[in-house]
Amino acid sequence: MGRTSDAKDKLLDAAWELIWAGSYGGTSVDHICEHADVRKGSFYHYFTSKVELAKAALDRAWEDHLAELDHIFSPKHSPLDRLRKVCAYFTEEQRTQAVRHGRVLGCPVHSLGSEISTWEAELQEKVKEAIGKHQRYFETALRDAVAAGESPPIPEPAARARFITAYMEGILLQARILNDIHVLDNLMDGVLLLATASASA
Repeated sequence: MGRTSDAKDKLLDAAWELIWAGSYGGTSVDHICEHADVRKGSFYHYFTSKVELAKAALDRAWEDHLAELDHIFSPKHSPLDRLRKVCAYFTEEQRTQAVRHGRVLGCPVHSLGSEISTWEAELQEKVKEAIGKHQRYFETALRDAVAAGESPPIPEPAARARFITAYMEGILLQARILNDIHVLDNLMDGVLLLATASASA
C-alpha cells in the first residue's frame, strides 16, 4: 500500500510561517521548498505559482483560526467578554510566536495585505475577504452588547467594527515594528473603550 505524501501540508505550513515571520516578497519558492524539505517538483505538482500557494495557505490559516473564533464569540459568552477573550487570544498568540521566532510578528493577514496591496491583486482579494470575516465577528458582538445593555446605542455597528479592527491591527503592527510585546498591554482597554463609547454628537 502506497504512502500518502504530506508534501502539500508541509508546503502550506512552510509558506505561512515564512511569510508571517518575514515577508511575501522576500520568500521564494526555493526558500519554501527548503524550509518544508520538499522537492521543487512537488511544489509545482500542487501549486502553479507562489501566489496560489499563498492563497491556499491563507485559506487554511483562516480555517484553523475559525474554530477558536467561533468558541470566543459564542453567544454563551457575554458580548463584552467576547471582546476581552479575543484580545487575550491575540496577545497570547503573539507571545507564543515571539518566543518561537525571537521577535514580535504582528498580524500575518494585515502584514501580508499591506505589503502586496498595490501589486498582487488576486492575493489582496483573499486578504480583504479574511479581514471582512473578522469584522463581522466584532459587528455581531457590538450589536449584542447594545441589545444586552452593555453598551450605549451604536448607530452604525459595522463602522464601529471597522474602527475596532483598525485599532487592533494598528497595535499589532506597532508591536511588530517596535519588536515590543508590551505594546499589546493596552489592547483590551482600547478595544473596550471603542466598543462602549457613545456616538459623537
